[in-house]
Amino acid sequence: MIPFERTLPYDIMMGDVYVPSCPFCNAENVLIPMKIHEIQSVKEGKKKLLVFPCCHSRLTLLDSDGDYLLTDQTIPRH
Repeated sequence: MIPFERTLPYDIMMGDVYVPSCPFCNAENVLIPMKIHEIQSVKEGKKKLLVFPCCHSRLTLLDSDGDYLLTDQTIPRH
């Protein structure tokens, strides 16, 4: 079962990867420093450190699918 408290939804728009809001500072529509091919490499098992450009908070990505990124820690929900 997927631990939804550790998932982060994402969207791909025109080749860029966005999250609807930053789980740490609540900034809206955050462009994350990640490329589409990196989502695939995370899905294949490669870990990725994600640093949010809005507040410099960090998450380690463990897995991905078409809608969510799985992290190593519980995502703060506001």
